[in-house]
Formats: sequence, C-alpha cells, structure tokens
Amino acid sequence: MATTLDPRVADALRHGLVIPACPLALTAQCRFDERRQRALFRYYLAAGAGGLAVGVHTTQFAIRGPKFGLFQPLLQLAAEEMNRASRPGHEPIVRVAGVCGLTPQALAEAAILRECGYHAGLLSLVALKGASEDLLIAHCRSVAEIIPVFGFYLNPGLGGPVLPCSFWRRLAEIDNVVAIKVAPFDRYRSQEVVRAVIEAGRDDIALYTGNDDSIVMDLLTPFRFDAGKGKVERRIVGGLLGQWAVWTRKAVDLLEECHRLVAQGGDAPVEMLRRSVEVTDVNAAVFDAANGFAGCIPGVHEILRRQGLLQGTWCLNPHETLSPGQAEEIDRIYHAYPHLNDDDFIRENLDQWLRA
Repeated sequence: MATTLDPRVADALRHGLVIPACPLALTAQCRFDERRQRALFRYYLAAGAGGLAVGVHTTQFAIRGPKFGLFQPLLQLAAEEMNRASRPGHEPIVRVAGVCGLTPQALAEAAILRECGYHAGLLSLVALKGASEDLLIAHCRSVAEIIPVFGFYLNPGLGGPVLPCSFWRRLAEIDNVVAIKVAPFDRYRSQEVVRAVIEAGRDDIALYTGNDDSIVMDLLTPFRFDAGKGKVERRIVGGLLGQWAVWTRKAVDLLEECHRLVAQGGDAPVEMLRRSVEVTDVNAAVFDAANGFAGCIPGVHEILRRQGLLQGTWCLNPHETLSPGQAEEIDRIYHAYPHLNDDDFIRENLDQWLRA
C-alpha cells in the first residue's frame, strides 16, 4: 500500500519552503565525514530551511554505488538530524530524497525512503531517457504506489529527458504526485509544466523552482492559463535547489520576501528585479555556467569550505573539481554581493554545529 502524505506536511509543502539539495561531506581521503555532514544538516535547519533533499544530484549519485554504499546511511543520518530539530507544535520538517534508476532500482530506493521515514521521493528520469511517454508514466505510477512522488524536470543539458506538456498532464493525474520541481532552465518548458498542472485540475500539487538561473522570477511570476472553464493562476511557492545549499539563511529571507510581495499584490518592485540579476550572477559562478556546469558540485563545496563547514571541495569522482577560473569567479561574487552571504550567521554557530 502506498504511503500518502500527512496533511500537515502537504500544507507545509503548498505554503512554500526552502529545501536545500544537500551536499556530501568528505575527507581528503574521500571518506565520509560524518561530523561535518551533521554540521551541514544542522546549519540548514538552523538557517530556517523547511526541509532537506538528500541523495540528489548535489549529494552525488555515486553514493549509491557498492564502492561507497552511502545512500541509506546518509538518509538515516539526515533523518536523525531532522528528528533532533523537530519541535512539537511547529511545522513538520519536510523530508525528500532522490529516487533514481530503472524501475527495479527506483522501487527499491522508494522502499528505503519509506523505511527511513521520508515524505516524498524526488523522481529522476535520467535512466529512462529515450523511453516512450507511456513507459515513463508507468514508471512514475509504480513509484507512487510506494511513496509520494516529487516530480522532477531536470535540465536536459545535465542529462534529463525532454518532457512534453502531455507527460506533465498525465503525471499530474497520478493521485500520489504531491509536488513538482521545475528545473529545465528553460522558460518555455517551465511554463509547460505549470500549464499541464492547471489543465489537470490539480491545485494540490506544490510547484517548486529548481531553475537556479531564474529563482527570484519564478517565485514572483503569476502563471495564468486557460483550464477550459476560464483562466486559472498558479504560483511557484518554494525552491528545492542546489544553489540554496549555500547562503541558506539569506535564501530563507529571500523566500519570505517573495511570499510577502505576492500576498501584498501589485507590481514587483524594481529592487527585486535587481535581486534576480544578482542571484543569477551568483549561481553562474557557483554552478560554473561558463563551463557547462562542470564544476557545480565543487562550486557549492568551495563556498561551504570558505565558511568552515567543509574542509575541502573533494568529490567521490576525483576528476570532479573546480574549473579553471571558477575560484576567481567566486571571489568576484563574494565581493560584488556581500549582502547575499550568511558568513556571519555561520561564524556565530559553527562550533555548536560541529559538536558531536
């Protein structure tokens, strides 16, 4: 029997949350650094993140390999820290983890998520690239029979399949689909996802941005489409983002400001349009857009290293390193946008987070 979403968790998702895509803490010997991994989780939760996403691209897909065997241990560790941070009477911390691979692997991973107490699986379709739409939908239905599904439109430039509006409409018709991460880095394709959800009549599916190149605009844009009986408007309410794995306290402030402006109504202030440019410029440096995102995970690690949360930028793949000139680009955005970093917040709390 499928696990369904607790109503309080569903309400929190629909309100809109900062959900960082969590990195993996390693030592220089490429061993798992549990102490610093716990510190990372504690940082995100203390910064005000409403949930965590573990076992996703930013965490490195290689954790699933038998050589490392870190998938389930990492999920369990994150669950421990979320349990530790949970408070009675407060909003639940939303627990999301990645689900990958062909259907047998995806079902096995979904079962692990359920066993570890996760609320939803962020469903990657990279392994099914080139499959028919019918096969993709059957795959999604199978996973949704085990755990609520967080749909995921991954940037085709990073290996995701191109998914037409018809796919998203059919996905939205699966009852146990509870949210969608819209991350094709393409305005045409992003709009298609929202239109499909509206046409399917699913006002209960939470829409999250994964478009790291357009975070602020996604959060401020009213998406309005004809649903057959008149115009219907939907909003992207939060973000599940690798970019929000750094400077997370300021990301929480940004989302709160976007929510305030949406509730207030009227035109978006020019200052927020400027902020959109700043946040996108930061992402270009951190994610290494100049080199086709080759250094995106080391770029996230580099920010966390400078802040003292990680000891280095090491990845499970030793060839995955900062690109030439990327460190200098990060220097530049640090100098250009000091108001966007949360170094002071980390400095004040780091020793506490690093305690066992």
